[in-house]
Order: sequence, then C-alpha cells, then structure tokens
Amino acid sequence: MISRKLAALVAMLALPTAAAAQDPVLVATNDSGDTAWILTSSALVLLMTLPGLALFYGGLVRAKNFLSVLIQCGAVACVASLLWIVVGYTLAFGGVSNGWIGAGNAWMLNDIGTLREGTTMPESTFALFQMTFAVITPALMIGAWVERASFGWVIGFCALWGLVVYAPVAHWIWGGGWLAQSFGTVDFAGGLVVHTTAGVSALVVALLLGKRKGFPEKPLLPHAPGLTMVGAALLWVGWFGFNGGSAFTATDDASSAIINTHVAASAAALVWLLIEKFTVGKPTMVGWATGVIAGLATITPAAGSVGPGAAILLGIMGSVICYGAINLVKHRMGIDDSLDVFAVHGVGGMLGALMVAVFMAEGFGGVGYGDEGSMGGTLAGQAISIGVVALWSAIGTAILALMVSMIFPMRSSDEEETEGLDISNHGERAWELD
Repeated sequence: MISRKLAALVAMLALPTAAAAQDPVLVATNDSGDTAWILTSSALVLLMTLPGLALFYGGLVRAKNFLSVLIQCGAVACVASLLWIVVGYTLAFGGVSNGWIGAGNAWMLNDIGTLREGTTMPESTFALFQMTFAVITPALMIGAWVERASFGWVIGFCALWGLVVYAPVAHWIWGGGWLAQSFGTVDFAGGLVVHTTAGVSALVVALLLGKRKGFPEKPLLPHAPGLTMVGAALLWVGWFGFNGGSAFTATDDASSAIINTHVAASAAALVWLLIEKFTVGKPTMVGWATGVIAGLATITPAAGSVGPGAAILLGIMGSVICYGAINLVKHRMGIDDSLDVFAVHGVGGMLGALMVAVFMAEGFGGVGYGDEGSMGGTLAGQAISIGVVALWSAIGTAILALMVSMIFPMRSSDEEETEGLDISNHGERAWELD
C-alpha cells in the first residue's frame, strides 16, 4: 500500500516536467488587435500622401502650379497602387530566391499566405500596409520637379521607378534580401527604403531637368504657406501610422515608436525656428513645417530602436544638418531641388540610418546590439547600406528618367512654364478670383 502511494506521489511530481517536455511549439495566429492597428496605420499612411503631401507641396509652389502638384500626387498614388498589387509586392516581399529580388510567387496577390511570416496579421493586411509606403515614396520626389516637369513623363517615370528602384531596395532590407542578410541593416520604417531612395533620386532628376525659369535670380515664393502648414500637420499625424505601424503589433513597440516620432518632430521644428530667428531674423511658417518634416525623416529609421532622449537628439541633429543641406544644395551648388526633397528627406533619412547605430546602444536607452553585435560593426553595416542604396537609386533614376524622356518630354515648354502648368497641362485653375 505504501509503495503504491509512493509511486503515485512520484508520478505527480513528474507531471510538470513531462507536460513541459510535451508542450506544443507555439504557432503564431492572427491577432485581431494587431490586424486592426495595421489597417488603421494603412489609412494613416495613405493620408500622408492624400491629402498631406499634396497640400504640403501645393502650398509651396506658385498659385499657377498648385493643381499640377495635386494631380501629380493623385495620379502617382493610383499608378503605384495598381502596380504594387499586380507585381510590386511580389518583387519586394515574395519568397527570398537569390537575395536580390523577391520570388514571383505573389503576382496579383494570388499566392499569399493566410498569415504573414513573423507577424500576427494576415498577409493581405501586410501587403496593404506596404502598398501605402510604395505610394508615398515616388510621390515624395514630386517636390524636386514641380513647376516644370511634364505630366506624362512624371507618370511614366514614377511607374517604372517603383518597380526598378523601390521594390528591389525594399526586398534587400525588409524582404530578407542581401543587405539584411549580410549586414543586418537597421531601417525601422524607411530611412533607407523610402527617404534615401526618394531623396537621392530627386536630386538626380533635378540635375537632369534643369532649373526653373527665374531660379535663382528672383525669388519663387510659396503662394500659400497656410496650406503647407495644414499639409505638414497631416503628414505629422499620418507618420504615427508610418512609424507606429511598422512595429506590426499594437503593443509597447508601437507606442514607443510613436513617442519617438512625436518628440523628434517637436524638437526639430523648434530648432528650425530658432535657426531662422538667428539667420533671417524671423521664424516662418514654412520653416516650422520644414523642420517638422526634417525631424520625422530623421527619426524614421531609428524609431523602434532608440529611447525618447535619443529621439530628441536626432530631431535636433536632423534640423541643423538638413537646414545646412538646403543652403549647400540650393544656394552654394545652385541645384534647383525645388522643394528640398534631397536636403530634407534624403539627408534626414541617411542621417537617421547612420546615427541609429550609435543611439541604439543600451547606454542611450536603445534596444542594444544583441549577443554578437557591436556599435562599430553596426555603424559599418549602416554606412555600407546607405552607400549601396544611394548608388542604386542614382544610377537607376538616371537610366529610367532618360528612357522615359524618349517617349514623353521630360520638361514642359517655356511657354507652358510661363503660363503655369495648371492651365497649360490641365486646363484648370486652382483659384478663380474674378
């Protein structure tokens, strides 16, 4: 009797160990909260392009070109969306075949999984979210060629650019491609994939296209800084989905990324106003809006890897360095990157992508480097990734821009530019004041 009780006691004590040994491996399943957050973030990122970016850029041009900016943003969004569903998604996020481009298994989203690997959302939700990034990235470049590029060329170039430049870079870094495999490239929400590609490409187009008539001899002043402020505010709000959604979960990861995004933008805007006070004598509305975007672009690659203190420092650094980049590109080099796409988005994105290697250290409140990482190794990997992405963007853009110009003229005629693109290209005016 005693032996039976002893045997039963031993069996009971062994149960936890046996149960632990036989526990099934946890398999990720769809989380409705995460899915709802990413769907909401997708709407917020689309808000950044339509109407945020359209109003931001539209207010910065002269009144006779306002509608041309809006229609370019709208048309590019439509083209990029369709191409993303048909072919772009599989090029960027199809199965990893050779590290250079995604496998062709998800054309027209035909062969996507019920759950995106590594997440708790349906793959269709992931594809939708990534589509909004593919929409805003080519739209960012519009600021480099406003008031002089022909509409047909803009649409043809942006369509090809999204497939040839953007999709491969997205695969290299976010889709498990060779940069991610070789260097562990850190780009939380697009400092490289979005801002570096668009910024460098914008600079190349500005050089190929040439200057606007009157630049730099006479000031080509914004016609509606108030609209620019509204656009910047919409971009700021939408950026919560841009960076917060890139956490892919409705958890502390998302809220931390949003906090970092907000404080970086706040610091950058205030520093920009301070710089203007000392350099031009008065803080301006356009300066505030530009500072906000500089801070947002700089924090984007680092939003999920640093603490709030580092985010504030990144916002300050982004404001100072992007302000200097505008003076260098426009005033010293004489390049008519009309709305400072390279100086703000390109320089800000590259700065953030490089400095994340420093500020992600645990001593700065960051996530750390992992068991095998180090600041030096990460810094080298980030620098190489920046160089590769910039070079690919520059070469690809130059080839595509010249190819499309064989079919559509790259630049509007002198008469069309003088009249304004609203009337000459689209037959409409933004404002009927008579």
